Amino acid sequence: MSNNRVTRRQFLNYTLTGVGGFMAAGMLMPMARFAVDPILQKKAGGDFVPTDKKASELSATPVKVDFTFEQVDAWYKSKVTNTAWVYKDGDKIIALSPVCKHLGCTVNWDGNKDFKNEFYCPCHGGRYEKNGKNVAGTPPLGPLDEFEVKVKDGLLLIGKTRANTLV
Repeated sequence: MSNNRVTRRQFLNYTLTGVGGFMAAGMLMPMARFAVDPILQKKAGGDFVPTDKKASELSATPVKVDFTFEQVDAWYKSKVTNTAWVYKDGDKIIALSPVCKHLGCTVNWDGNKDFKNEFYCPCHGGRYEKNGKNVAGTPPLGPLDEFEVKVKDGLLLIGKTRANTLV
Protein backbone atom coordinates (compact mmCIF):
# COMPACT_ATOMS: atom_id res chain seq x y z
CA MET A 1 0.00 0.00 0.00
CA SER A 2 0.95 3.55 -0.67
CA ASN A 3 1.65 6.11 2.02
CA ASN A 4 -0.33 8.75 0.04
CA ARG A 5 -3.81 7.73 0.97
CA VAL A 6 -6.77 9.76 -0.22
CA THR A 7 -9.05 10.91 2.53
CA ARG A 8 -12.80 10.90 2.19
CA ARG A 9 -12.82 14.68 2.02
CA GLN A 10 -10.23 14.72 -0.81
CA PHE A 11 -12.13 12.01 -2.73
CA LEU A 12 -15.37 13.99 -2.47
CA ASN A 13 -13.55 17.19 -3.50
CA TYR A 14 -12.00 15.49 -6.58
CA THR A 15 -15.32 13.90 -7.55
CA LEU A 16 -17.32 17.13 -7.27
CA THR A 17 -14.66 19.08 -9.17
CA GLY A 18 -14.67 16.50 -11.99
CA VAL A 19 -18.46 16.42 -12.22
CA GLY A 20 -18.61 20.24 -12.13
CA GLY A 21 -15.99 20.43 -14.90
CA PHE A 22 -17.96 18.06 -17.13
CA MET A 23 -21.16 20.05 -16.52
CA ALA A 24 -19.42 23.34 -17.31
CA ALA A 25 -17.93 21.86 -20.49
CA GLY A 26 -21.37 20.57 -21.46
CA MET A 27 -22.80 24.08 -21.17
CA LEU A 28 -19.87 25.97 -22.74
CA MET A 29 -19.29 23.75 -25.79
CA PRO A 30 -22.60 24.60 -27.50
CA MET A 31 -22.00 28.30 -26.86
CA ALA A 32 -18.47 28.12 -28.28
CA ARG A 33 -19.69 26.14 -31.29
CA PHE A 34 -22.47 28.70 -31.87
CA ALA A 35 -19.87 31.50 -31.89
CA VAL A 36 -17.21 29.78 -34.00
CA ASP A 37 -19.23 27.64 -36.43
CA PRO A 38 -20.30 30.46 -38.82
CA ILE A 39 -16.66 31.42 -39.28
CA LEU A 40 -15.72 27.87 -40.25
CA GLN A 41 -18.59 27.38 -42.71
CA LYS A 42 -17.57 27.28 -46.36
CA LYS A 43 -19.64 29.48 -48.62
CA ALA A 44 -21.21 27.75 -51.58
CA GLY A 45 -20.94 29.52 -54.90
CA GLY A 46 -19.18 32.76 -55.54
CA ASP A 47 -19.71 36.39 -54.81
CA PHE A 48 -21.52 37.07 -58.09
CA VAL A 49 -25.17 36.27 -58.80
CA PRO A 50 -26.19 35.47 -62.38
CA THR A 51 -29.04 37.41 -63.96
CA ASP A 52 -31.11 36.65 -67.04
CA LYS A 53 -29.96 39.88 -68.74
CA LYS A 54 -27.59 39.61 -71.68
CA ALA A 55 -24.77 42.14 -71.69
CA SER A 56 -25.30 42.75 -75.40
CA GLU A 57 -28.87 43.96 -74.74
CA LEU A 58 -27.77 46.78 -72.43
CA SER A 59 -27.83 50.38 -73.66
CA ALA A 60 -27.08 53.84 -72.31
CA THR A 61 -30.56 53.99 -70.75
CA PRO A 62 -30.77 52.41 -67.27
CA VAL A 63 -32.96 49.30 -67.05
CA LYS A 64 -34.22 47.53 -63.97
CA VAL A 65 -32.62 44.10 -63.53
CA ASP A 66 -33.91 41.68 -60.90
CA PHE A 67 -31.69 38.94 -59.50
CA THR A 68 -32.36 36.24 -56.93
CA PHE A 69 -29.97 34.58 -54.50
CA GLU A 70 -30.20 32.26 -51.51
CA GLN A 71 -29.69 33.82 -48.11
CA VAL A 72 -28.81 31.69 -45.08
CA ASP A 73 -29.60 32.90 -41.57
CA ALA A 74 -28.40 30.21 -39.16
CA TRP A 75 -30.54 27.22 -40.19
CA TYR A 76 -33.13 29.20 -42.17
CA LYS A 77 -32.61 29.44 -45.94
CA SER A 78 -34.63 31.84 -48.03
CA LYS A 79 -34.62 33.17 -51.57
CA VAL A 80 -34.11 36.93 -51.77
CA THR A 81 -34.89 39.00 -54.84
CA ASN A 82 -32.93 42.21 -55.28
CA THR A 83 -32.88 44.87 -57.99
CA ALA A 84 -30.23 46.95 -59.75
CA TRP A 85 -30.39 49.76 -62.31
CA VAL A 86 -27.99 48.72 -65.07
CA TYR A 87 -26.72 50.63 -68.12
CA LYS A 88 -23.69 50.90 -70.37
CA ASP A 89 -21.31 53.84 -70.27
CA GLY A 90 -19.17 53.25 -73.35
CA ASP A 91 -17.80 49.72 -72.92
CA LYS A 92 -18.24 49.78 -69.15
CA ILE A 93 -21.33 48.28 -67.49
CA ILE A 94 -22.66 50.22 -64.52
CA ALA A 95 -25.06 48.75 -61.93
CA LEU A 96 -26.50 51.05 -59.27
CA SER A 97 -28.46 50.15 -56.16
CA PRO A 98 -32.06 51.39 -56.15
CA VAL A 99 -31.95 52.16 -52.41
CA CYS A 100 -32.17 55.89 -51.64
CA LYS A 101 -29.52 57.17 -49.25
CA HIS A 102 -32.05 59.35 -47.43
CA LEU A 103 -34.49 56.88 -45.89
CA GLY A 104 -34.05 53.69 -47.89
CA CYS A 105 -36.95 54.08 -50.32
CA THR A 106 -36.67 52.74 -53.87
CA VAL A 107 -35.59 55.13 -56.60
CA ASN A 108 -36.80 54.90 -60.20
CA TRP A 109 -35.28 56.06 -63.46
CA ASP A 110 -37.42 58.83 -64.98
CA GLY A 111 -39.73 58.41 -62.00
CA ASN A 112 -40.98 62.01 -62.22
CA LYS A 113 -42.02 63.80 -65.41
CA ASP A 114 -40.49 67.05 -64.11
CA PHE A 115 -37.01 65.52 -63.72
CA LYS A 116 -36.12 63.69 -66.94
CA ASN A 117 -33.04 61.49 -67.15
CA GLU A 118 -32.63 61.32 -63.38
CA PHE A 119 -33.25 58.78 -60.65
CA TYR A 120 -36.12 60.01 -58.50
CA CYS A 121 -37.16 58.93 -55.00
CA PRO A 122 -40.91 59.44 -54.49
CA CYS A 123 -40.73 59.37 -50.66
CA HIS A 124 -39.23 62.83 -50.12
CA GLY A 125 -38.28 64.06 -53.58
CA GLY A 126 -34.70 62.80 -53.61
CA ARG A 127 -32.94 63.08 -56.97
CA TYR A 128 -29.82 61.50 -58.41
CA GLU A 129 -27.92 62.01 -61.64
CA LYS A 130 -27.45 59.09 -64.02
CA ASN A 131 -24.12 58.14 -62.41
CA GLY A 132 -25.78 57.98 -58.97
CA LYS A 133 -24.54 61.33 -57.66
CA ASN A 134 -27.12 63.02 -55.43
CA VAL A 135 -28.45 66.35 -56.69
CA ALA A 136 -27.54 69.19 -54.34
CA GLY A 137 -30.46 70.66 -52.41
CA THR A 138 -32.42 67.40 -52.27
CA PRO A 139 -32.72 65.16 -49.17
CA PRO A 140 -30.15 62.42 -49.99
CA LEU A 141 -26.79 63.05 -48.36
CA GLY A 142 -24.75 60.73 -50.56
CA PRO A 143 -24.64 58.96 -53.93
CA LEU A 144 -26.34 55.67 -54.74
CA ASP A 145 -24.26 52.58 -54.02
CA GLU A 146 -22.76 50.68 -56.92
CA PHE A 147 -22.79 46.92 -57.54
CA GLU A 148 -19.73 45.03 -58.73
CA VAL A 149 -20.45 43.56 -62.18
CA LYS A 150 -18.90 41.10 -64.57
CA VAL A 151 -19.93 39.28 -67.71
CA LYS A 152 -19.72 35.52 -68.09
CA ASP A 153 -20.91 33.63 -71.17
CA GLY A 154 -22.62 36.80 -72.38
CA LEU A 155 -24.78 37.12 -69.24
CA LEU A 156 -24.56 39.84 -66.63
CA LEU A 157 -23.44 38.82 -63.13
CA ILE A 158 -23.99 41.15 -60.18
CA GLY A 159 -21.82 41.14 -57.07
CA LYS A 160 -21.67 42.96 -53.76
CA THR A 161 -22.44 46.63 -53.26
CA ARG A 162 -19.66 49.12 -52.74
CA ALA A 163 -19.36 52.87 -52.40
CA ASN A 164 -20.00 54.66 -55.69
CA THR A 165 -16.75 54.95 -57.66
CA LEU A 166 -18.27 57.10 -60.42
CA VAL A 167 -18.57 60.30 -58.37
